[in-house]
Amino acid sequence: MKKLSFIFLSAVLVLSSCVSKKKFVKEQNRVKALQSDSVGTHSSLNQCNLQNAGLKKEKAGLETDKTGLEKGKADAEKNLQNLSSSSQTEIENSKMTIADQAKRLKDLQTLIQSQKDILTKLKKTMADALINFKPDELSVELKEGRLYVSLQEKLLFKSGSAAVDPKGKEALQTLASVLNTTPDISIMIEGHTDNVPVSGKYEDNWSLSTARAASIVRILTIDNKVDPHTIIASGRAEFYPVADNTSVDGKAKNRRTEIILSPNLKELFKLLNQ
Repeated sequence: MKKLSFIFLSAVLVLSSCVSKKKFVKEQNRVKALQSDSVGTHSSLNQCNLQNAGLKKEKAGLETDKTGLEKGKADAEKNLQNLSSSSQTEIENSKMTIADQAKRLKDLQTLIQSQKDILTKLKKTMADALINFKPDELSVELKEGRLYVSLQEKLLFKSGSAAVDPKGKEALQTLASVLNTTPDISIMIEGHTDNVPVSGKYEDNWSLSTARAASIVRILTIDNKVDPHTIIASGRAEFYPVADNTSVDGKAKNRRTEIILSPNLKELFKLLNQ
């Protein structure tokens, strides 16, 4: 019995020792697993901390960018407001400029039309006054914005002479009576010849054409009281023909004196220079 009891107790102790050793090994393995999990968790935690720090830094950068963008937006809105105000002012000024230009253009058109009306009326008055003279002696024509009274040589002068004949003086007296009742008219007296060289008193056709223009100026201003400040005398010789100098009839047409009447352009230039 004692022997059996010893064997039983020994068996129990052996079994108990085996069970404890397995449990110990199991616990050791569990501890190792926990330690491994702890290391992994700490590693993950460190990575999370690093990511968190990076995200905080990125957030701070984004907030700085946001502040900069908000400031830029405010500045842009302010600049846009200033630009809008400036543009509005420019538009208003432009409207005023356009209105001024439109008024100036209208005034210019009115002035030009007024000058056309003056010349048209003057042409009729001049033609009516000179109606007793033949068409081959003189003509009245509107051309290039000016009124041309063209007097042929046979009405005014003998060949090669600058002395005005009595019938020519009569025509000039009639013409002067119209000029003296027409204010603000500029008068150009142009002498013209054919291409035949002159001989005798005058050196050339330049001298003859200029002398003829000067003779007419004297008759208009001295004998008929036309304002000398409104008259210019010039000689064109043979260089501005109105007909072919190869024929007798053409030469006769070229030997002429033109009295060219223009409205005073002082007001027109004043308006253009504004």
